[in-house]
Amino acid sequence: MPFREIKVIAFDADDTLWVNEPLFRKAEDEFCELLQAYLPKDEANKLLFEVEMKNLPLYGYGIKPFTLSLIEAAIEISNNNTPIALIQKLIAKGKEMLDEPVELIDGIEDTLKQLNGDYKLVMATKGDLLDQERKLIKSGLESYFHHIEIVSDKTEKQYTKLVKHLDIAPNEFLMIGNSLKSDVLPVLNIGAHAIHIPFHTTWIHEMVEEEVKHPNFRSLSKATELFQYL
Repeated sequence: MPFREIKVIAFDADDTLWVNEPLFRKAEDEFCELLQAYLPKDEANKLLFEVEMKNLPLYGYGIKPFTLSLIEAAIEISNNNTPIALIQKLIAKGKEMLDEPVELIDGIEDTLKQLNGDYKLVMATKGDLLDQERKLIKSGLESYFHHIEIVSDKTEKQYTKLVKHLDIAPNEFLMIGNSLKSDVLPVLNIGAHAIHIPFHTTWIHEMVEEEVKHPNFRSLSKATELFQYL
């Protein structure tokens, strides 16, 4: 059994426990529509992404940083002539995203129920603390988790710190998530295990070109397939 040593199973949150990325894609489309008088959609989307990447080291991940980037990109696209009404629409869009109901990924709650008791379960995610805590409460999944870890970014250093906090060896830790960049590669690099469950929409910043080949790695199509390895 490839995962026979596992004591702790950690789950990513966004697009692993609940739907997240489609909210951003919808907001991007609406942003481009609002700015179409200034710039074609593809160019507006490209500029928005560039602004997000520039702001990432300052603001981190999440809806609030995204909203700030929407406003900054609009100002740049309009050459500092963005109408106040448009700015207000972008702020309202950010608030709307924060207030969206949480939609669970199919099969995830049944998976957590079956794992609960046999393993310590952890939610390990990155992003805005307040927003992620709010979504966790809305999801109804909080009671399944032994520990909640919300960090500014997922790095080898952060995973090493988490494993140490859990008082286990790296080979006793399994991370499950939809991002190869954040949930798989840094985990494998510290000697732990990782499972990739792709989501149908992935932010371009989280995409990696390399094919992952590692004895501690598996790729599944849904969470319920996990049990064939445990």
